[in-house]
Amino acid sequence: MADFLIVITTVDTHDAARKLARSAVEASLAASGQVTGPIETTYRHLGDVSEGAEYQVTFRTTDDRREALEKHLVDNHPYDSPEVIAFTIDAGRAEYLDWITRATR
Repeated sequence: MADFLIVITTVDTHDAARKLARSAVEASLAASGQVTGPIETTYRHLGDVSEGAEYQVTFRTTDDRREALEKHLVDNHPYDSPEVIAFTIDAGRAEYLDWITRATR
């Protein structure tokens, strides 16, 4: 049985978020990509604390697609050093997890 993951990144515009979600799903790297936002963010960059708005993109994928998804996100991301983090899905309905597998093949 495959391991299933939630992969998250953030971008600065709604358009960039939608493009990342669509391109990853079209490439079968993720079963879905959900865009949330705008969200408020406070962050430290180059020694300064800044605030702004971002959009979060949440992907569902399998562990064997994670590296390819991460590469795709980094290669197509507007940031120089983007956040791409993954969390294991510890439990889920078998039918839903099967769908993730089918959608990423």
